[in-house]
Amino acid sequence: MPSPEPGRDCPLCPRLVEYRRANARAEPSWFNGAVPSFGDEGARVLIVGLAPGRTGANRTGRPFTGDWAGDLLYPTLARYGLSAGRFDPDGRDDLRLTGAMITNAVRCAPPQNKPVGEEMAHCRPFLAARIAALARLEVIITLGRIAHDNTLKALGLKPSAFAFGHGARHDLDGPRGTLIMFNSYHCSRYNTNTGRLTEAMFHAVFEQACAALARA
Repeated sequence: MPSPEPGRDCPLCPRLVEYRRANARAEPSWFNGAVPSFGDEGARVLIVGLAPGRTGANRTGRPFTGDWAGDLLYPTLARYGLSAGRFDPDGRDDLRLTGAMITNAVRCAPPQNKPVGEEMAHCRPFLAARIAALARLEVIITLGRIAHDNTLKALGLKPSAFAFGHGARHDLDGPRGTLIMFNSYHCSRYNTNTGRLTEAMFHAVFEQACAALARA
């Protein structure tokens, strides 16, 4: 199994490499690389997103930092005791996660925020390794259908057997025992602006996740 984290200059996806280089030429002070997971190696909760945003994590080098999605996600983590310290949207802070980790199904920013199937397949071994490396992991929260599908595939499971739905719970049996997966719509600006996802809906998923941890 590969390392849980690709190198910053991961060469596996030609389209993403070219996009990364184009961003580096335009914005040389940005991170412009495969964004590593962020959080606690002793995490009991793993949050899986889609991919870094061009002006978000691709700029700051930290998942969900620098765009609207993080402005909802990180205060939610604080609300449920999964982080400590101060969150700054540009990453200039002392934030740390406690009992949680955040990663993405695809680690490099894709054009128009849309990775293609081959890119997801190339990155999936890193997601599988990230999950395997978290010895205390009990709960996975997937943000959006693509994160849901890729997480299941990383675990060797068929997405068709576990229908995605906001607030849905799935008990995933495997060699390491049962992992509990909760689904949420992605906390993107589009979803929140259109009302597809409200703050209350997002909090409800974390309420379920924390209740599951408390029962474990």
